[in-house]
Amino acid sequence: MSPSSPEPTLVTPEVLRGRPLPEPTGGKNARGSILVIGGSTETLGAVLLAAEAAMRAGAGKLQVATVASLAPFAATALPEALVRGLPETDGGAIAPDAADSVRDLAEAADAVLIGPGMADKEATQAFGERLLPHLSGPMALDALGLSCVTADDTCLHHLGGRVVLTPNPMEIAYALHTDEEAIEADPASATLDLAGRARAVVGLGGATSWIATHDGELWQDESGSAGLGVSGSGDVRAGITGGLLARGADPAQAAIWAAYVHGRCGERLSSSVGRLGFLARELPPEIPKALAEVVP
Repeated sequence: MSPSSPEPTLVTPEVLRGRPLPEPTGGKNARGSILVIGGSTETLGAVLLAAEAAMRAGAGKLQVATVASLAPFAATALPEALVRGLPETDGGAIAPDAADSVRDLAEAADAVLIGPGMADKEATQAFGERLLPHLSGPMALDALGLSCVTADDTCLHHLGGRVVLTPNPMEIAYALHTDEEAIEADPASATLDLAGRARAVVGLGGATSWIATHDGELWQDESGSAGLGVSGSGDVRAGITGGLLARGADPAQAAIWAAYVHGRCGERLSSSVGRLGFLARELPPEIPKALAEVVP
């Protein structure tokens, strides 16, 4: 950590209890709606993982937008969801003009998660450039959903900080136009750097998670296990983040809770399944239990 970086706050259950999540009463509308946009013909699973995680984190209503050719399969796998099929490229990615097809859902949702399973960097960037200016947040951007930030780190400034970025080390390296070695050398400073440039909350995943705000707050989360280093794990974490935003959590709150809860889900599966070998699809059912550990 660079000498200029602030001292991080270690994320613990006590820290989380000091920032309690909203506990809405009433029906599903009171718990917020989440729209998950993502997927391609090769990566529908990422959307399914993120969508279930968002619901397990407490969102009340689920909407999913993915490539039209696989939308019926998503609707079958997610009986809780409204599923909209989007125009796709010849290569099976969400097409740039799909932004017009999903804008109404995105503007009406309480929170939007963009990125899980999206393919084709150029198409995804063009999709974001067409959609993002019309949205006001809250929002989470994951994986290739960060491509607009990589191209222009001011593209989220109109959101006034109502956005969470959930990169892994490779993705934050792309966004900062550096290499993974530089990120590994000082992940805290890299997280603060991207947060400041994008005017967003950044939750950097890894063996240690770092969460930073654009005004310089910094948290360090040590929860988790080696088993979380598995395909689809990041999609679950992004889904938790989106679900908490839908519930009404502020961006920093959603990011620190998501980091800890995701880590605890991995620790729980390490105990019940084994240190290695559990699957990302096994993480979402653990989310309500991990949340209940913090606030019964």
